[in-house]
Amino acid sequence: MSFGAPAGVETVSIPHMLELIGVSHSGPIVPNKSSCWSKVTGSIASGLILKDISCEVHSGEVMAILGSKGSGKKALIDVMGHRVSQGSTRGQILLNDVPLTLRLFQEQCGFVSKRTQHIEGLSVRQTLSYISQMTIRGNRALKRGRVKQVLADLALSSVSKRDVTDLNVSEQKRLAIGIQMIRDPLLLILDDPTKDLDPLNTYFVVSILSNHAKKYQRIVVLTMDKPRSDIFPFLDRVTYLCLGDVVYTGSTRMMIDYFRGIGFPCPELENPLMYYLCLSTVDRRSRDRFIESSAQIAALVDKFKVEGHEYRKYMGPPPQVPVNIPLTAYGRASSCKVMTSLISRQFMSAFTLRRLFIRLLVIPLFCALLYCFIAPALDNTQNSFQSRSGLLFNVLSAITFIAPAITAYNFASHRNRFYEESSRLALYRGPVFIITQIIANLPINVLTVWAAGTVIYLCAQLRYDDYWLERWSIFCAIIWAIYAFTEQHTIAVMCFVKSPFTAAVTTIYCLSFLLVLGSTTLRSMLAAPDWLYYINFVNIYYWSGWTLHFNEFQDNEALVRTPFIAENSTIEISKALVRTPFIAENSTIEMCLANIIPGKCVFLNGNHFLDQRLKEVKDIPEWSLIHWKNFAFIYIFVIAFYLINTIVYMIPLPASLKSKFRD
Repeated sequence: MSFGAPAGVETVSIPHMLELIGVSHSGPIVPNKSSCWSKVTGSIASGLILKDISCEVHSGEVMAILGSKGSGKKALIDVMGHRVSQGSTRGQILLNDVPLTLRLFQEQCGFVSKRTQHIEGLSVRQTLSYISQMTIRGNRALKRGRVKQVLADLALSSVSKRDVTDLNVSEQKRLAIGIQMIRDPLLLILDDPTKDLDPLNTYFVVSILSNHAKKYQRIVVLTMDKPRSDIFPFLDRVTYLCLGDVVYTGSTRMMIDYFRGIGFPCPELENPLMYYLCLSTVDRRSRDRFIESSAQIAALVDKFKVEGHEYRKYMGPPPQVPVNIPLTAYGRASSCKVMTSLISRQFMSAFTLRRLFIRLLVIPLFCALLYCFIAPALDNTQNSFQSRSGLLFNVLSAITFIAPAITAYNFASHRNRFYEESSRLALYRGPVFIITQIIANLPINVLTVWAAGTVIYLCAQLRYDDYWLERWSIFCAIIWAIYAFTEQHTIAVMCFVKSPFTAAVTTIYCLSFLLVLGSTTLRSMLAAPDWLYYINFVNIYYWSGWTLHFNEFQDNEALVRTPFIAENSTIEISKALVRTPFIAENSTIEMCLANIIPGKCVFLNGNHFLDQRLKEVKDIPEWSLIHWKNFAFIYIFVIAFYLINTIVYMIPLPASLKSKFRD
C-alpha cells in the first residue's frame, strides 16, 4: 500500500493541473525606502508588478520560474501562494479548474520559503513527526509510515536522530521541504530552494523534487536565480519573466526549438537555461545597451503573445504512474490533537543540555552564588532592616533582568513557527498557541523559580519563625508571579519585534521603570505624591513589594534587638590606626526600647519599619484578609497578561510587521 492515501482508497486516473489565466498584480514598488508611517498605514507608492501572466503546469511536472532581480518571479509565487498582503490582483488561478482560494491553498498546497526556522532542541524525526500529528488525519501507523517515507525520499534517514541545529545547509533545506511534503500537498511551491547550495547539492535537491513530482504525480513550482545546465533534464517546464512580462512559458523540450524559430538559437556547449535567462534580462551597463535590450525584450514578449499559445498548452505524454490521492484530501487532524502535539513539541524542545541549563539552572545558580557565597547572611537585629528590604528589591530586580533573556531565547523559534503554521497553514490560532505555551512552560518555570526562591530564603536567612513554611511559600509564589508576568510581557513584545535581543532589552527597560516606580525599597510611599500612590495600584511591583515586606516585617519580634557597640575601639585599616565605633565580634544583644538612639535604634520593631515605608498598613493584623487580598492582586496581573497575549496573538497585524517574520 502506498503511504500517499489511506487503505482502501489509493489512486485515481484524473491528472491534476495548475493554470494561471491573465494574472496581473499591482503592489508596492520600493517599500524599503518608505517612511515608517507609510509602512504601517499601507500608503506606499505602487505599480504594476505582474502583467497578464498565463501559464500552466500538470501533475508529475516541475516548473521553474526564472528571471533576474526585479523580474517578478517572487511576486508571482507569492500571488499563487496567497502571501501578498498589499496591492491588488486580477486574473484567475485555477487548480483542477477550481479557483485557488486561500483556504484551498492552505488545505491542499504547500509553500517552502527561502529560510525556514526550525525549533531548536528537536531532532529531524521529531520535527516531521509533530508536523504529521498536526496535519494528517489518520492512525499512528499511517503517520509513522509517512514520516519514514519522507525521510527516505529526502535522504534524511541517516540524520533522523540529529538535532536540527547540527544539520548542514543542504540538510536544513531538505528538512524545510519535508515539513511541507509531510502533508502530501497537491501543489508544492518553493522559493529558490537551491539558494546557498553548492553545485552538487543543487543537483541533489532538484533531482529529489523531480522524483517526488513523478513518483506521486504532484505539481512542483520553484524559482531559481542561476540555473545550472545539469538540472536541465529535471525541469519539465520553464517560465521566463522580465519586468513582469512573460518572455516564454512552456515545455523545456520545446524551448530551444521556439527560440531557434524566432532567430535566437542557443550556441553549442552553452547552458540553454542561463543563455535564455540572459536574453530575458535588461542590460543596464550603459544607456544604449539598456534601450537596445529593453526593445529586444519587448519584441520577445509580443512575439510570444502571438505565437506562444501552442508552447504554453503543450502537454507531454500521459503519466504511466497512477495518481495517488493526496493525504490532504482526507482532512486535517482534530483541534485536540493539534493542541496536545503543540504542548508536547514545546515541552520536548527544552530537553537539550544547553536549554535545560538556561531554563533550570541559570536563576538558581545566580542566586546561590550571590546569596550563599557573596552577600553576607542577615542577622536578626536592627542592622538588617535596610538589608532585608534591599534584598527583596534585588530579588525582584534579578527576576526582572534574567527572565526576559531566558524567555526571548526559548520563545523565538516557537514564535517563528507560529507565524508559519497559523497564517500560512491555518493549523491553529493565537489563543491556542499562548495556552499551549503556558501549559508547556509551567512545570519548568515553577521548578526553577521555586528552587531559586528556596536558595534565597535559606541562604540569606530570611524570617524564620513558627510560620516559616507559609512565609517561604508566599515568597516563592510572589517571585514566580513576577517571572510569569515578565515572561508574558516579553512574549507580547516579541509579537512586534523580531530580534530576541531587542525584545528582551525592551522588556527590561519597560519593567525596570515599573520596578523603580512601584518599589517600596527605594522610596517610601509616605513621602510619595498622591498621583504616584494611585498609579501604583496598577503596578504589579507595588503589590509584590508590599506583600514581601509585610511577610518579612509584620510582627517580627526578632528585629527589636540591637548589638552592643563598643565605643572608640581601635581597628587597623591599611596599616593605619583609626579610632571608630564598631560592633564587637562577641558583643552582647540589647533590647531596643525606644527610637531615640541615632545609629543604634532606628526602628522600634518591624511594624514601625512598615509604617515608615507603606501607607495604610498600620494596625493590619498578620494573615489578615487585606494581606491575602494584596497577594491575590499579584496573580490578577499575571492572569490579565495571559488574556492580553491571547488577544495580541489573535489580532491581525499590519503588513509591515508581518513582513518582519518572513524572508
